[in-house]
Amino acid sequence: MLELNKSGTDRSEPGRLPAQDPGPDAAPDTRPAGDSPSTDPDAAAERVPLRPYLIAGALLCALYFLYAYFQYARFGSPSWDLGIFEQEVRAYAGFDAPVVDIKGPGYLILGDHFSPIVALLAPLYWLWPSAESLLFAQAALFALGAVVVGRTTQQILGGRSGLCVTVAYGLSWGIQEAVKADFHEIAFAVPLLALVCRALLLKRYTAALLWSLPLVLVKEDLGATVAVVGFLLFVYGRRLQGALLAAFGVAAFVVTLVVLIPAASSAGRYDYWTKIDKNGEQDVSMLDSVLGVLNSSVKIEMLVFLIGITAFMALRSPLTLLILPTLGWRLLSQDSNHWGMVWHYSAILMPVLFLALADGVRRSRGSRRPWLASYAKVAVPVAAAIAVAMTQHLPLRDLLRPETYRTDDARSQAARAALDAIPAGARVETDITLMAHLTSDRTVYWVGGAPGTAPDIVAINLDFGWSRPIQDPVAYAEQLHPEARYRFKHRGGSFVVMERTTPEPATIPGVRGD
Repeated sequence: MLELNKSGTDRSEPGRLPAQDPGPDAAPDTRPAGDSPSTDPDAAAERVPLRPYLIAGALLCALYFLYAYFQYARFGSPSWDLGIFEQEVRAYAGFDAPVVDIKGPGYLILGDHFSPIVALLAPLYWLWPSAESLLFAQAALFALGAVVVGRTTQQILGGRSGLCVTVAYGLSWGIQEAVKADFHEIAFAVPLLALVCRALLLKRYTAALLWSLPLVLVKEDLGATVAVVGFLLFVYGRRLQGALLAAFGVAAFVVTLVVLIPAASSAGRYDYWTKIDKNGEQDVSMLDSVLGVLNSSVKIEMLVFLIGITAFMALRSPLTLLILPTLGWRLLSQDSNHWGMVWHYSAILMPVLFLALADGVRRSRGSRRPWLASYAKVAVPVAAAIAVAMTQHLPLRDLLRPETYRTDDARSQAARAALDAIPAGARVETDITLMAHLTSDRTVYWVGGAPGTAPDIVAINLDFGWSRPIQDPVAYAEQLHPEARYRFKHRGGSFVVMERTTPEPATIPGVRGD
């Protein structure tokens, strides 16, 4: 189980990790003095080469980007998020306010989620103005997390444990599902949390504090995670630093949700509260939400696989406390998308759990419980084997299938022909299929989400999965925009492109005149 400083006192040396206090489970160390491992983390860092982990990171980056690129090239984006984030980054790259018209004409995205750190992608976007640049950035950030996690593991456990954990982390279901889900802002949190956990394990407490600060710029809920970092610093003996960081995390969490997001939102509130207090149209009390945190087999399965991928050794480390804020809001949510193993929500938990695995193994090696000490010797390769075995059911398995690399099928050709029929600079209303391929040089709206705009083009995929089949696309476009008239411009396969035949409105919602 989690082992904090049970006495709650400062009897240990300042800066001493509880992990290095033998505790009640520890067996006497019978090794000769000359065989004792160095306790100097800086000396350990010098002995662990960086090159193997950079090579492993480059390979993982290539795998992640390869999967994401071919999913994008086959017009297989699973949601509108890639288009949303490209509109945001494109705005930052043009030194404009982060308006995301996909969410609604003139919609300021900081009133939805507070993720200003995404602006750091603007220089990359200057060089590569495409959604593909975001996919590459995410692949690189995930791979950077693998470098930090793997090398840190070798520093504290030695042997080949670092490369085993690199494989286990790199192929973990949380990372793979996030790659499949296209780009999300949490990509920045993955290496940051890896660096925070590394600093805690190597007793570099000031570094842990500094690496945790940018987390509040990644997403609004991560202020609570920063507060838990402060709690761990407090427990590890850095009382003042820990208390200040915990207070900062709580303050950032509250101010972001109560002040910053409502100030940027046209509705004047944080819309995602409804994920907890409403189930459809039905109100749900906080008590019912709390009592229902484990009311679904999907939730239980997710929790078992979260800990199971570390061969359950993460339970031996207090670092595991860092996953509680994220798990908390997910389990309280009434949205079933937050409960399971799909989408991107578990990616930020992966570096924490795998470094908790390393810490748990270190704590267990000297245990007086023979079974635990024996299990600690094999836990790392077991975790790597679990990750490899699970991959046959996870997204990266598709890289072994020839059809993954075929982008000349009839559907993809029809989609590209539809794109060619849409002029650069046009205002386009479309569905997910074409969306992220249009956001680099057009103004893009979500189909049905831009009333009164009379876009220049309405482009839809008739096979998108509409609740009702669209029999007459032109009539559908005019139903969406009764203020305008449309006609066919292009039709190929399931893709239809319609252009407006009436003049552009004098006033367009969300568009300011020059």
